[in-house]
Amino acid sequence: MIHVTLKDGSVKEFDSGVSVIDVAKSLGAGLAKAACCGRIDGEVADLRTPITKDCKLEICTFDDEDGKKTFWHSSSHVLAQAVKRLYPQAKFAIGPAVKGGFYYDFDVEKPFTPEDIEKIEAEMKKIVKEKLPIERFELDVPEAKELMKDEPYKLELIDEHAGKGEKISFFKQGEFTDLCAGPHLMDVSPIKAFKITSATGAYWRGDSSKATLCRLYATSFPKASELEAHLTAIEEAKKRDHRKLGKELGLFTILEEGPGFPFFLPKGMILRNALLEYWREVHKKYGYVEISTPIILNQELWHRSGHWDHYKDNMYTTVIDGEDYAIKPMNCPGGMLVYKTEPHSYRDLPLRMAELGLVHRHELSGALHGLFRVRCFTQDDSHIFMTWDQMEDEIQNTVRLFDEVYSTFGLHYQIEVSTMPEDHIGEKETWDFATDTLKKAIEKMGKTYIINEGDGAFYGPKLDFHLEDSIGRTWQCGTIQLDMQMPERFDLEYVGADNEKHRPVMIHRVVLGSIERFIGVITEHYAGAFPTWLSPVQAEVIPVSEKYTEYAQQVNDKLNAAGVRAEVDLRPEKMGYKIREAQLQKIPYMLIVGEKEVESQSVSVRTRKEGDGGAMQLTDFIEKITEEIRTRA
Repeated sequence: MIHVTLKDGSVKEFDSGVSVIDVAKSLGAGLAKAACCGRIDGEVADLRTPITKDCKLEICTFDDEDGKKTFWHSSSHVLAQAVKRLYPQAKFAIGPAVKGGFYYDFDVEKPFTPEDIEKIEAEMKKIVKEKLPIERFELDVPEAKELMKDEPYKLELIDEHAGKGEKISFFKQGEFTDLCAGPHLMDVSPIKAFKITSATGAYWRGDSSKATLCRLYATSFPKASELEAHLTAIEEAKKRDHRKLGKELGLFTILEEGPGFPFFLPKGMILRNALLEYWREVHKKYGYVEISTPIILNQELWHRSGHWDHYKDNMYTTVIDGEDYAIKPMNCPGGMLVYKTEPHSYRDLPLRMAELGLVHRHELSGALHGLFRVRCFTQDDSHIFMTWDQMEDEIQNTVRLFDEVYSTFGLHYQIEVSTMPEDHIGEKETWDFATDTLKKAIEKMGKTYIINEGDGAFYGPKLDFHLEDSIGRTWQCGTIQLDMQMPERFDLEYVGADNEKHRPVMIHRVVLGSIERFIGVITEHYAGAFPTWLSPVQAEVIPVSEKYTEYAQQVNDKLNAAGVRAEVDLRPEKMGYKIREAQLQKIPYMLIVGEKEVESQSVSVRTRKEGDGGAMQLTDFIEKITEEIRTRA
C-alpha cells in the first residue's frame, strides 16, 4: 500500500501503481471528469501516470495553470488531427501550449486561407463529437523512426533522443498518432469550444536558415461561454494596445532610426514627469536618498560585479582611451561605488539609495514590442544596505511601499518567490537562508506567494510582484532581490557597535520596474483614460463661439495659474466637433463657456465618464479639480 497526501492535507491509502485518474475517480466523478493532469510532489504528471510510492498529489482542472496547459496541448492534437484529415500531405512539426492557448506548425504547400481555417474548425468539431480516447504508448528509437518515417520534423526530434537510451513516447487518438511527452486529457470530449485565432509564418526551431512553416494559433475552453469571454477580452486588449494609444494620444513613438529606442513626445513627457514626481514623493516618505550614476563604466567593474560572466551577450560595449568600457545594463555596480565613497557605521544603516537610471540592453529585433520590450529604459532602482538583523524589517518596509504605490494605480498583485538558478554565485546555505528570510518576512505580513523554482537572479533569491490590470491580465513589474554576494565582491563594510568591521547585506528592488514599460502597462490598464493627476491635459476649455474667446482664455489662464494643465480650443470648428475631439483625447474635463457662463463667471462642466455635469462656479471647479489632483484620486 502507498499513502497519498491530497491538497487538503488528508491522507488516503491506495494499492501501489494506482493511476492519477483512478485517485481522482475515488474522490468523486465530478473531479475525475474535470481532471486535466496531476502534480505528484510538485511535478506535473499525466493522468495515466502510475503512483508507486508515498507522495503529495494534486488533481489539476482547467482552473489550474497546469490544467490549462494540458487542456490546450491536447487541443493542439485535435487541431493537428483535423489538418491531417483534410490535408494528408501536410508535414507536422510541433504543437505546444502557450499563453492563452496553443499553436501547431505545419509544412504545407500554401498558407492556410480563411476558408481553410473554417474547414479545419468544422473538422475539429467532428473529432470532439467522436469522443476519441487518448492513449499513450512508448517505442524504442528504431520503431519510433519507422512509425514517423514520413514526418521529417518528427524524425529530427527522435534523433535528438537517440543517444539518450530513452524510449520515445507517443499519444494516439483514433487514426492520429503524435510524438509527444504529454501530459494529455483522457479523451477529446472535454474540448467543447475552440477558435483558430490567426495563421502566421514561423521558422522551424526559430532559425531563419531553416524551413518556413505555417503556424496556426488557437485557443480552447471547456465551455462556449468561456471562449466567448476570452475572445471579448482579446478584442478589448486590442483597443487598449499601448502602441495604438501612444500614437493616438501623442505620448511616444519609435522610429526606424532607433529600433527599440523610444522617443517621448511632449504629452508623454508630461505623463512621465507626473509619474516620476509621485515616485520621488513616495521614496522621500519611506526614507530614501536619490543618487545618479554614469551610463558608461569600465569593463573591469562588470567583471568584478559578476555581470560580465552572466550578461555580456546583452551588453553594449565601447573603447575609450584604449580601455574597454560597457554601457550599463543595470544600475547595481554604480550603487556599490557610491556606498564605498565614504565609511559607514551601523548607525547609518539601513541606507536606502534610489536611482532613476537609464540602462541599455541588447534585445533581438524580433523581441521588440512597443514600450514593453525596448533596448533602453529607465529602471527605478533602489539599493538598500543593511545589517543582517535588519533584513526582515527592510523587506516588509519595501512591501509596504509597493502596497502604497500599486493601490494608487488600482493594481492588485500576486507574489512569486524565485529561488536559486543553476547559473548562480555563492553557497547553497547562504541562498537557503536568504530565501527563508524572504518567505518569513511576507508570511508575517499575511501575504501569500507561489514558488517559482530556479528563477532567482544569479546573485540571490527574489520576490517578483505580478500586477493584475483592469481586464485581468498580469504584468511582472516590481521585484525585491536579496544579495549577499555583491557586498562581498565589492568589499563593502560598515563599523558595528563592537567597533569591528562587518559586511552589509543588500536588497536590490524596483517598484515600477522600467518607467517605459510601466507607462505602457498603465496606458493599457486605463485604456488611455488616465486619472486626472496623470492626464497630460486635465481640462479643455471650449468656447461656444468666437464671441467668448476672451472669457475662455481667462478661464484657461486661471486654471493654469492654479496648477491645472489646461488648454483652450480656439479652432474655428463647431462646438460638438471640439467636444468629440476632446473625448477622443480622453481629457478628464471639458469646460464649455458661452453667454451664461460669462455673466455668472462659471463653466459648464462635461466629464469623459458621465458627460454633462452641469454648471459650476469657476472657483468651485478649480477647488474640486485641484483636490482631485492633490489626492491622486
